[in-house]
Amino acid sequence: MAGIMDTVNQRTQLVGQNRLELLLFRLHGRQRFGINVFKVREVLQCPRLTAMPHSNKFVRGVAHIRGQAISVIDLSLATSGKRIEDIQNRFIVIAEYNRSVQGFLVDGVERIVNIKWEDVMPPPKGAGKTSYLTAVTEIDNELVEIIDVEKILEEISPASTDISEELKKPTNKDYSQTILLIADDSAVARNQIKRALEPLGIPMETMKNGKEALDWLRAKAKELGGDISQVVPLMISDIEMPEMDGYTLTAEVKADPDLKNMHIILHTSLSGVFNQAMIKKVGADDFIAKFHPDELAGAVRKWLGADVLAEHGPG
Repeated sequence: MAGIMDTVNQRTQLVGQNRLELLLFRLHGRQRFGINVFKVREVLQCPRLTAMPHSNKFVRGVAHIRGQAISVIDLSLATSGKRIEDIQNRFIVIAEYNRSVQGFLVDGVERIVNIKWEDVMPPPKGAGKTSYLTAVTEIDNELVEIIDVEKILEEISPASTDISEELKKPTNKDYSQTILLIADDSAVARNQIKRALEPLGIPMETMKNGKEALDWLRAKAKELGGDISQVVPLMISDIEMPEMDGYTLTAEVKADPDLKNMHIILHTSLSGVFNQAMIKKVGADDFIAKFHPDELAGAVRKWLGADVLAEHGPG
């Protein structure tokens, strides 16, 4: 237990410093890619894969690892690249996204680097594979691309955004004059959240990263002349975002007298033993792992104080 807590303490030191650790890997050629170390369970040489009939073309097979059957996705093929060949001499990165475990087939794995989120930028606009990127950064004078894994998973197995009829019931409050702020660097994730919450009838604004969200909030506070919580009572924020991550965004909001009364839900594909310690440290109100529409909608209603009307109550 002491060893685990030591690790938690080490990790939480990154909070407030706007930092992350990336595992660097390659798909084809010299181009480097990165994945957040928090999402990685292990890296191993590609084991024997069992082909699955009628599976998605990006899924190369199933690996049986430590008693668990794990789908292995060809990350190059899934991002419009070439199929990875000679797979017995390649590697798989076992990672946890959106409450499930996947294996990502890659050509080779390099090392872990510690960088600042402020050095991670949104991808350049353009055609082609940039549509599969959420961010880019520079390491050793070379561009490193961070892949939008949520987009890939959505293409392979689309997530439902429907919420239960119970959560769609009218509330005793009018939210037509309020704004629900959403911050997420993945266009797929932003659209999932919006579709899930639209039945609640709350106007929404979306931002692509923490810095953009914080700038918007401070501008809104200036416009209102103070506390924004009556107009923007709630923000849903991803954790991994270029320029400013969700942990740092939360800490900045809670340290600002005009913003601190707004509730914050951290909504992320990250998981593991570190999150609760980090969430407590930065002062977030809630944490929800992606993507479960009912849990998200229920949390939104909770933090908005959206009680169901009496005629829709029990019985």
